[in-house]
Amino acid sequence: MTSPLENLENHLEMFIENVRQIRIIVSDFQPQGQNVLNQKIQSLVTGLQEIDKLKHQIDVNVPLEVFDYIDQGRNPQLYTKDCIDKALTKNEEVKGKIDSYRKFKSNLMKELSETFPVEISKYKAIRGDE
Repeated sequence: MTSPLENLENHLEMFIENVRQIRIIVSDFQPQGQNVLNQKIQSLVTGLQEIDKLKHQIDVNVPLEVFDYIDQGRNPQLYTKDCIDKALTKNEEVKGKIDSYRKFKSNLMKELSETFPVEISKYKAIRGDE
């Protein structure tokens, strides 16, 4: 038995094929082809009804940005790549900040140890840093 997503994918592929066939029929329309066109349009309507029935079997959340990619004529799979690239960039930024804070803390502790050695030793003892 096929999964609901596979079933939806098959119906969408059949729908796309019907649209393609209708486009071919309409682009070179001949009056004797009216019955074939009517049949294709009816199968298109039936296909849409089948797809509509499948919507209750599938629970998928698609980010709205994916639709923006599609509207712009871009490949929706690029959305995932762009999200990963943004996450990597943000990760590098945060890592740089963490490293800077660690260096700052180290320098601060060094300066404070030179200026206030007794207090810093007590601080380190309380924190368990010694």
